[in-house]
Amino acid sequence: MKGVKVETKSTRRLMENIIEITNVRKIYRTYQKKSGLKNMIKNIIYPDFKDFMAVDDMSFCIRKGDIVGYIGPNGAGKSTTIKMLTGILVPNSGMIKVFGKDPLKYRKENSKHIGVVFGQKSQLWWDIPAIESLKLLKEIYKVSDCDFKDRVEEYADMLQVKEFLNLPVRQMSLGQRMKCDLIAALIHDPSILFLDEPTIGLDVATKDRLRAFILELNRTKKVTVFLTTHDMQDVEKLCNRVILINHGRMLYDGDLESVKEKYIRYRNLKVVFNKTYSIDELKFLKDFQDFRIQNLDDKTMLIQYNYKLYSVTDIVSCLLKNTEVADFSIKDLEIEDVIKEVC
Repeated sequence: MKGVKVETKSTRRLMENIIEITNVRKIYRTYQKKSGLKNMIKNIIYPDFKDFMAVDDMSFCIRKGDIVGYIGPNGAGKSTTIKMLTGILVPNSGMIKVFGKDPLKYRKENSKHIGVVFGQKSQLWWDIPAIESLKLLKEIYKVSDCDFKDRVEEYADMLQVKEFLNLPVRQMSLGQRMKCDLIAALIHDPSILFLDEPTIGLDVATKDRLRAFILELNRTKKVTVFLTTHDMQDVEKLCNRVILINHGRMLYDGDLESVKEKYIRYRNLKVVFNKTYSIDELKFLKDFQDFRIQNLDDKTMLIQYNYKLYSVTDIVSCLLKNTEVADFSIKDLEIEDVIKEVC
């Protein structure tokens, strides 16, 4: 019928997908300088360059309201991807759409709808109180006085950082600064929040507070979260979807439970003994199948066990009967361990 807008599959897809990446590649070219007197002129006349593939043929879509964990080891291409999604870097090939638009071409427009937090960098001015940095960002994003007041009060209260807003940023702890950085990234009410290692170097209590805040933000305001991290606890407690990458290539895209069910079989048990034991002296553990032991130092061993076959109680009970155990703790797998299992 004339005048009636028909919703097709393609228009529904565009409405659902807030981020689209198709066959994206990003190559860094680095200058290789050769040492020695003979090579000085050669370096100038015939410079040698080496190409490094940071992101290799990457494709995925993210729907509004998702919390996606984009994980991989150092140098896998995580931060490079975020920088391309925010319009900081340009891909060598492929297509990127954020809100259906090229993030580089529409960088200024898109910046009104995205928030970014880099765990090791701050957008707060170092020598002035955090609240003054927030006021400057208010003017940059043209946030109304009423909205600014409401958001600062709400977020500062949720993050328990209200009493620190008048402190110069250089006097803040890492956790306090990270909380203020989160408020700064959300001051203009963005639809997408990019978080690059947001919990790096933080204590357990601060990590839990940040995770609870992100979950509440997603639940109440439907903010889409794109998260890179080395902390598996971040992934387990926050993400409804995981994208695993290594050497710039995608290894897996799906829900976390499927990753754990399919690839993650092991857990780490760190055991401290009262005296030195060799691995041979722990032969009584041979009845346990799919089992690995590693010496960390004279009195400490790391035992990697298949938790689908045995509980930690089974192993600890056996150790207590046959050795002098001073202490033990269960250690989560690192991102690198997960990548090894997937590969």
